Amino acid sequence: MPLRMQCEGKTDVGLKRSNNEDAFTTRSDLGFCAVADGMGGAAAGEVASRIFMEAAAEVFTETNPSESRMEKVKRAFTLANRRILDHAAAHPDRAGMGCTAEILAANHDEIFIGHIGDSRTYRLRNGELKQLTQDHSLVQEQINKGLISAAEARTHSLRHVILRAVGTKETIELDLLKGKALAGDIFLLCSDGLTDMIDDHEILKCMNAADGLRPMAQKLIEHAKAAGGKDNITVVLARME
Repeated sequence: MPLRMQCEGKTDVGLKRSNNEDAFTTRSDLGFCAVADGMGGAAAGEVASRIFMEAAAEVFTETNPSESRMEKVKRAFTLANRRILDHAAAHPDRAGMGCTAEILAANHDEIFIGHIGDSRTYRLRNGELKQLTQDHSLVQEQINKGLISAAEARTHSLRHVILRAVGTKETIELDLLKGKALAGDIFLLCSDGLTDMIDDHEILKCMNAADGLRPMAQKLIEHAKAAGGKDNITVVLARME
């Protein structure tokens, strides 16, 4: 029997920011969901993440039988990248705007992920949480080289330095992942407002303790705010049924 994606999402401004630069889309009907975390200052960050969501929705709404789901994921990022660059060129006061972003698309039991920046995608399967993406950040690069530990990275002074984003360069550097999904798998897409505040162990506890996607999203955001809520917090949950 074919699997179907059921999505829920929630975003919160957090406790320290006056505006929310995150955005999300949950389109169970189109078999995709997305999260974006804007950067470049108040107005510019909001605009970049909104442009990303509009581009993704446009690409996935189009019916082109010859275009694969992975090609759609890639084209959504490419289109958003072009539009953010064009917007920044037309509005010089918004130079440097961009966003980190995740897209998860499904086709029966196959899942396709597009990832750039330090937003993340996780998978919860049989009670075990696995991070599927790797941050495009300075501290992650240092972890990979063995220069610092993952624990040290959590409090590092340069932990917010991002090496890749949507809308900052003409050519986009995108991670594309493909895998098989099982009935009952839950995928978590989130901005760093969640993962900066609570670690993977706490994320797992929240997800295992909640019954249903909406309460799960609420619990994750409540825990991130209880831990300080220093940034906007966005979570999207997709369950394969």
